[in-house]
Amino acid sequence: MRLRDYQRAASKTDQFPGRRASAGGRIAKAELVPLLGLVGEVGALLAEYKKLLRDGPVHLRFRDRLAEELGDTLWYVSTVATKFDLSLERIASANLKKVQSRWLSPRKRLSLDAMFPLKERLPKRFTYQFAYAARKDGSPGVALMDSHGRQIGNLLTDNAHKGDGYRFHDVMHFAFVALLGWSPVARKLLDKKRRSRRRTDEVEDGGRAGVIDEAIVAMVFDYIGHDLAASKGITRIDSDTLRGVRALTRGFEVHARTEAEWEEAILKGLAVWRQVEAHDGGTVTGDFARRSLTFSPPDGRMRAKSGKRATPQ
Repeated sequence: MRLRDYQRAASKTDQFPGRRASAGGRIAKAELVPLLGLVGEVGALLAEYKKLLRDGPVHLRFRDRLAEELGDTLWYVSTVATKFDLSLERIASANLKKVQSRWLSPRKRLSLDAMFPLKERLPKRFTYQFAYAARKDGSPGVALMDSHGRQIGNLLTDNAHKGDGYRFHDVMHFAFVALLGWSPVARKLLDKKRRSRRRTDEVEDGGRAGVIDEAIVAMVFDYIGHDLAASKGITRIDSDTLRGVRALTRGFEVHARTEAEWEEAILKGLAVWRQVEAHDGGTVTGDFARRSLTFSPPDGRMRAKSGKRATPQ
């Protein structure tokens, strides 16, 4: 049976027919009764489960009673939807899309820049080092180095009164590259902006997109309380945070990535960021095809090449 057919048939058995109340903010009996009924049926479901816990296998009719109470619950859900001119089919479809986005990662992820020239694509595999180098005033800053030992971008510090490891936050941008195939900040650092299409260069790779990328990293850092070490036990990201992240990307290509994909990228990014901060540098390797981001601790050669190694603040 289709949900729309069920909703139509269920509405014919409504003993208080009619739509929601008119202007004035009053609650009509026609809409209040099914709302109260919905609450009551949820209570009835719990009551049946309580009996199962109490009586165990003696509760022989548990499955029958459960099916009946679920059916009554469905009737009230359908009736409430009808009262407020909502389609049960659309509600079910939207809910399924929502939970799939939250909990299912697609087996295959299409690249967001596959249609662009190779020189404008983010790397599918990469290795970068985080090491120290001297700034103009002689103080140390974190340098992002490619496999040839060339510095990428500017030297970074925590830019904070108290050292918190944010000087290594580019790890998270590259986690987005490896797990999502996206990061306007990384595109700019690697000179991979898609200039062959002016609109894409302006919108997807432009300043606003870069600000959103940085905002998401800052949002994640705030989520862990600016304490990378304390993030070690985190195995899930709460749904409100993930919805907030995706809301920031609305209107941009990366909005196609699901909450589950964002959760994976954030968790793997935090794991590597935490290790980089704990070792005060190191090598990060990403692989888009394998959905991986891994860490290797710094060796003596890298430290010597990087100059004076700073002590974490």
